[in-house]
Amino acid sequence: VQLQASGGGLVQAGGSLRLSCAASGLTFTIYHMSWFRQAPGKEREFVAAVTRSDTPYYTDSVKGRFTISRDNAKNTVYLQVNSLKPEDSAVYYCAAGKANFYLQRSYHYWGQGTQVTVSS
Repeated sequence: VQLQASGGGLVQAGGSLRLSCAASGLTFTIYHMSWFRQAPGKEREFVAAVTRSDTPYYTDSVKGRFTISRDNAKNTVYLQVNSLKPEDSAVYYCAAGKANFYLQRSYHYWGQGTQVTVSS
């Protein structure tokens, strides 16, 4: 199983990026797909999830700015990140799981991460 995250980069505050995570080697449709992030010196935290039934969930700090979506035909999950703030700077990880998507320990597979840096 591989989860390949991409799309990160350096942007100015207020800018946008589209993160992608391409999955292979698993039955994509039976997994919830999520994004987590980890900033330097901080614990990894939940950002967003899209369930098997295509229902999105977000942490409060990104609601209205980030949009998660999935394309089952391409085995890919996306995270559109808009109105970026310096505090959004982190390594963003995608993950695939079947149970409680808020809990990191419930995830079966993790991607390698993609760096998002937001300058002020």
